[in-house]
Amino acid sequence: MNRLFVNNLTVIDFSYFHPQRGVVGESWIVDVELVGELNDEGMVFDFGHVKKMLKAALDRGMDHTLVVPATLPGLSIETLAEGEEVRIEYHRPDGVLAFAYQSPREAVFIIDSDKVSIESARPVLEAHLNTLVPANVRQVSLHLRTEEIPGDFYHYSHGLKKHQGDCQRICHGHRSRIEIYRNQQRDFDSEQEWAKRFADIYLVTAEDQMTSSHAHLQHVGYDAEQGRFDVWLNPEQCYLMDTDSTVELIASHIATALQQEAPDDDWRVKAFEGVQKGAIASNH
Repeated sequence: MNRLFVNNLTVIDFSYFHPQRGVVGESWIVDVELVGELNDEGMVFDFGHVKKMLKAALDRGMDHTLVVPATLPGLSIETLAEGEEVRIEYHRPDGVLAFAYQSPREAVFIIDSDKVSIESARPVLEAHLNTLVPANVRQVSLHLRTEEIPGDFYHYSHGLKKHQGDCQRICHGHRSRIEIYRNQQRDFDSEQEWAKRFADIYLVTAEDQMTSSHAHLQHVGYDAEQGRFDVWLNPEQCYLMDTDSTVELIASHIATALQQEAPDDDWRVKAFEGVQKGAIASNH
């Protein structure tokens, strides 16, 4: 029996629902291992096919979705429009509605567990990938991990209605590091402050705010190419932006805020969107 591995196959960027933290942006790095017999070419599976097929399957599945734990007490999931749409609600133990969501079905990934974690998600992803490989491959195994970040980072969720791809989905997100330079020197205090401000946050674009039918919840909604998206969130877990929430605009937003606080200093913000990608903004 032979083993083939590919590290850093892809990064799954998504958000998941947590009963206390709300909608949490997350980024998991994916390593894959295939166990099987050698084929006529002397391979378990061609590296090129591994990278294309398995990466595409992960990208079409959990990536850029809202992941929900189906058996979480208080959570209800209802399919609408002949399975094309989904409605989700979470009521706290005292019966109060704490979260509501509605979107096209493809924007939601459901896990048969009471919580979303690497341990609960991995078997679901592995089971699907094992249906795609040729007969000589006996097993596909995944190693899911978060990026090792020595400094400060934050979890944020958002939706980009103007995006032509899956970023238009209203609840997807990232686990992101941040670097802030004040007069060409790392400003760790500012990094810590913004990481705290954006911890488990949902970034709301001002024009996407709607009048809420639930007075205690913030309603965000819009029409996008994939369909209608709506979410009702705890206002304390939301952060309002005048602009869209692309990583470029997030970096600019932070740089502008820092400049307003200390206009005589030179500021440079390096904001990440998940792992190893992002945008840089400065005031000069």
